[in-house]
Amino acid sequence: MPLKSFSIRRRILALALALLLAAAVVLIVFIRDYADRSADRAFDRLLAASALTIAGAVQVEDDNVIVELPFAAFGMFSGGDRVFYAVEDPVGGAVTGYEDLAAMLPQMQAAGPIFTDRLYRDELVRVASVGRLTSSGGDTNWVTIHVAETQNEREALAAEILGNSVVPVVALTLLAIALVWFGIGRMFSPLYQLEQDLRGRAPHDLSPLDVPVPVEVSHLVNALNGFMMRLGSAVERVTGLVAEAAHEVRTPLASLRAQAEIAMEEQDPDALRRRVGRIHQGAVQASQLVSQLLMEATISHRLENQETETSAIGALIESVGQRLEAEQARRLVVGLTDTVAEAQVRGDRVALREMLRNVVDNALVYTDGPVEISGAIDDGMLTLAVSDSGPGIAESEKPLVLERFKRGAAGQAKPGSGLGLSIVRRVAEAHRGALRLKDRVGGGLVVEIDLPLVGRNPKAEQLRKALGSLAVVMAGLFLVQPHEAMAASTRYPAPDGSTETVLTILGVTDTPLFQHFITAFQAERRDVTVIYEETDSLPLYERFLAGKVSPKPDLLVSSASDLQIKLANDGYAMAYDSPWLAGLPNWAHWRNEVFGFTFEPAVIIYNPERISEAEVPRTHLTLAELLETRKDEFRGAIATYDIAVSGVGYLLAAQDQVISSNFWRLAAAFGRVNAQFSGSSPAILNGVADGSLALGYNVLGSYAFARKAAGANIEIVVPDDYVLVLTRSMLIPRDAPFPELGKAFIDFALSPSGQAVAAGQTALGSLMSGTQGEWTSEAIAARGRGVIQPIPLGPALLVSLDQQRRKRFLDTWGEIVSHKP
Repeated sequence: MPLKSFSIRRRILALALALLLAAAVVLIVFIRDYADRSADRAFDRLLAASALTIAGAVQVEDDNVIVELPFAAFGMFSGGDRVFYAVEDPVGGAVTGYEDLAAMLPQMQAAGPIFTDRLYRDELVRVASVGRLTSSGGDTNWVTIHVAETQNEREALAAEILGNSVVPVVALTLLAIALVWFGIGRMFSPLYQLEQDLRGRAPHDLSPLDVPVPVEVSHLVNALNGFMMRLGSAVERVTGLVAEAAHEVRTPLASLRAQAEIAMEEQDPDALRRRVGRIHQGAVQASQLVSQLLMEATISHRLENQETETSAIGALIESVGQRLEAEQARRLVVGLTDTVAEAQVRGDRVALREMLRNVVDNALVYTDGPVEISGAIDDGMLTLAVSDSGPGIAESEKPLVLERFKRGAAGQAKPGSGLGLSIVRRVAEAHRGALRLKDRVGGGLVVEIDLPLVGRNPKAEQLRKALGSLAVVMAGLFLVQPHEAMAASTRYPAPDGSTETVLTILGVTDTPLFQHFITAFQAERRDVTVIYEETDSLPLYERFLAGKVSPKPDLLVSSASDLQIKLANDGYAMAYDSPWLAGLPNWAHWRNEVFGFTFEPAVIIYNPERISEAEVPRTHLTLAELLETRKDEFRGAIATYDIAVSGVGYLLAAQDQVISSNFWRLAAAFGRVNAQFSGSSPAILNGVADGSLALGYNVLGSYAFARKAAGANIEIVVPDDYVLVLTRSMLIPRDAPFPELGKAFIDFALSPSGQAVAAGQTALGSLMSGTQGEWTSEAIAARGRGVIQPIPLGPALLVSLDQQRRKRFLDTWGEIVSHKP
């Protein structure tokens, strides 16, 4: 067995490369450890700061621990990690937060902080625990605060540190490799000169080399000179041998001719028969070789001309069988089903026939038993298998026998040219098929040929028909459903009439308004039926958590983005990397799980017949002053959200409190005028439009703009001090029946088509820059002079949902707005 060649240059380079890479790996491992420790220190400080911020808000009233969660507690978390927290009283009772988090962690008996890693809700979290010393009734006890955060952002920071550090390491390593490569090249340049001298020589020039080389290479040059001297002698001998071979090759032909001439003179019948047999055997072999060569040339010509027609595979096999001798035809066993026999293939009929004939001929030559032909269809491909019980082909020889004029060891005793299987492979590949040689169980060979079919796969056609029948049945079932079952939702059939693909959306947007999105979506996905169920934001959240939504939604759409963030933070949302995400403002998405798609300011609306333009309040402060000075005039005529019922109303009120120092003054003014509280924007709009209400506060601008465009008797004020802007958000539930449809709708809503709907007659406002329409974010922002304050999607929204904070906020709101001076 010949030895494998190797390269000294490569060996030296490989050794140098191995040493350099080993050094680089050791350095990278050290940098990785440093990056992990640095990221842990940075994020642990944020965790500790968050826990200490919450600890600073802990108070004891009447021996009860209370805490009003500060907004700064989560405001420092700006990344995409999920955040959890828990506060425990001295006896281990849950005060607020996530009770199951507190249950898995020990209580603090010191100030801390203490950091631990725990598996929480199927995700590794880092927990900072601190203690808050409290005194009540002469006793001193510890209140425990836990803040946990998932570790995606710290891993990203560690990866960023590592990446920035690895770049110079990789650069220096590559530079060192380049220097080594250059040095090796200089050392081996004499060998290159020797190579050039040899390449420049004429084929017959075997004279000794005369090239100046180093001492280390001189031995090689001497050996080459000696070898060329011997080679020159060998060439002389080979030249003579070739001449002799050219002379001797005439002998078989001369023998065949001589045999024929002697046979012509032979009188003995037996001797004549023997000579004729030898002549016949030689002629058969020569004829077979010539026939194969001619057929290969014919097939090459036909394949180059690409002559194609459609043929049934059964007819082709029958044509091959008709060309066989009677004894061979009896040994050919065709076991094709009717479906396979009628399968149509497209290609050159002659080439396909000759391909099959070569396979069958080979099988009949190498076995005295039956030759079986079977077939199967799978995924639009026909597989024919020709099996024999002959000697087979060794595994190592299977690639060899597919080449021209190559034969296996088992075939040397049989007549043949070595062209048959090479023709078969060429025809199969020319028809976008494939050829495989396999061992037959029990001995022998199986030749498998794959060919693509024309038209539909029969099995797929049967399945399509069955699905069509099922669709008709399902359509009938939908038609006979009682009307009450569909009362809470609206069904939008697929434009193409199909019923198999159904997208279920649970949302808070008015159905007539959201219908514009559905219609535009179905214009692109004509095969999708959409079921849209309208509800309110807080019931949507509560029903989903309780598992009372049927059928299960593929998409949740809500204007109460704090509740959406809560669902995502608690692990109910599915992540999706939408291709449109790069164009979405950072504040309008979180963790690739919650996606905003509208730009909706909170505005003030008023009836122009009850409030003149000159006295219209254009800031939050002037609104409070107007209500304080003219409380009798506006008693019962002012409306805003009922924040205890409306999720979006609570979100806007909580954000108002953070931004405005006049929030509680405005709330007190609402109480003095006996303000009306509603759970939805349309109810407020209706009251202002018909004059029963004079003014509505914090109404969603999208509804107001659309209602005014429709002719309602209202005017709109975009405040001049600050403008809260929220975005309707979408998320795909983890248990969505058809999450791919939810992803498709998200892509549509963020695409130019969906954003055009938001910027059009819906007036919901588009988020993506470059969108054309009347209600783009730029156009809406230009309607007022106030600071645009978007409500960012992120963990900070969880603060206002804290159980104790929400309860105290609602209690305080209720006390103030119900106050009557």
